[in-house]
Amino acid sequence: MSLSAIGVTLFSIVLALLLALLMIPVLVWLERRIAGLIQDRKGPNRTNLFGFRLGGVIQSFADVIKLVFKEEYYPAHIQKGQWLFIIAPAILFVSALLGFMVIPFADNLNIGGESFKIQALPVEWGVVWYLAIGSIGVMGVLLGGWISHNKYALLGSQRATSLMLGYELPLGLSVIAMIITYQSIDFNAMVAWQSDTLWGFLPAWGIIVQPLAAMIFIITIFVETNRAPFNVAEGESEIVAGHMTEFSAMKFAMYFMGEYIAMNAASAVVITMFFGGYQLPYLSTSELFTHFNVIVIVFMSILPFLIYFFIRWMHKNNAIRSTLISDGGRAFETKVLTITLILMVLIVEAIGFYLLKQPADSLVVGVSVMLLQIAVFIVKLMIFNIFFIVVRWTLPRFRYDQVQKLGWNYLLPLSLANIFITALVVVGLGV
Repeated sequence: MSLSAIGVTLFSIVLALLLALLMIPVLVWLERRIAGLIQDRKGPNRTNLFGFRLGGVIQSFADVIKLVFKEEYYPAHIQKGQWLFIIAPAILFVSALLGFMVIPFADNLNIGGESFKIQALPVEWGVVWYLAIGSIGVMGVLLGGWISHNKYALLGSQRATSLMLGYELPLGLSVIAMIITYQSIDFNAMVAWQSDTLWGFLPAWGIIVQPLAAMIFIITIFVETNRAPFNVAEGESEIVAGHMTEFSAMKFAMYFMGEYIAMNAASAVVITMFFGGYQLPYLSTSELFTHFNVIVIVFMSILPFLIYFFIRWMHKNNAIRSTLISDGGRAFETKVLTITLILMVLIVEAIGFYLLKQPADSLVVGVSVMLLQIAVFIVKLMIFNIFFIVVRWTLPRFRYDQVQKLGWNYLLPLSLANIFITALVVVGLGV
């Protein structure tokens, strides 16, 4: 293995771990802030570190410290098999993390005539890997409910297992429809297919080509990740916290983090299969190289205005009432963040001028295109994660029987009909 291959592989693994693990406190913060916005309140905005609140993000890190130093509790009725009590949340956490490893974050990077995938686990059967690993995660829920020796925990784990059986079928069938469309089980090939256009003006994204499959997949992925309105594995008025009832401290945190990683991985799969992945609409990788200087100039022109309006917004929303004696360090925080953002703009602008002088086939331009595609991927990822959160705080939890009826009576027949129509169009008409 060459030095370039080792470097790209390590970069892809570190990037995947950062997007999977460091996204957890950000998603928790977004969950609270969006919930506050929907419920007409502010959400967490007081916890600070040396006066820096960063809009409330510090609260998430305070929660991490709290969970790490909490007492490890084991129910008295669990005399044997306490190690299973630790293994159960670890299964969910690890399976969710491994499912994220096959997501491509950018197109292949060419170095010295070699092509390298920007993928932590560079396999050509990423769809199969995600479905297989995702199915293992429910074993952690089932084991946690069984080992708890608690009727609420057992009921919650049984609900989660039955939902997996009911929704894996339409989920898998919707994926089969996409495989027939893309003629591949490789995530990279799927993204490359979506870089084209339909009728010359519509991006050939999966949600446009296969709207029914996209709808079925998104609904079933909500169930798979145990997100509202399908989170019937737990319910305060029915079965308390479900399979997590007897878990505390870091064991509870493993379940908690595993669900957020699973949500993040699900968002990544949705945007990869249905929203063009790391590709910008109308701009394939080859077109990014062709129009690289134009893209750099446009970005350099827009960035100062975006930062200017963000700084104005920050100054307006970080102000306090004049009747208060102390601002709690808000003025200092605003000043430091303003200077930091201005310096960031100056550095980015300097890098932009440097890039404009580079030849189109240089490694620097290739790395810049890769970083741009990673940024596009992260933006799309955050948008769909926000969609997950908004749905949770907008719709009430469905009853267990309603969720089962939706899966078996509606989604399953629709997914079967969609496969038939897809096969008829793709194979029969040769489209």
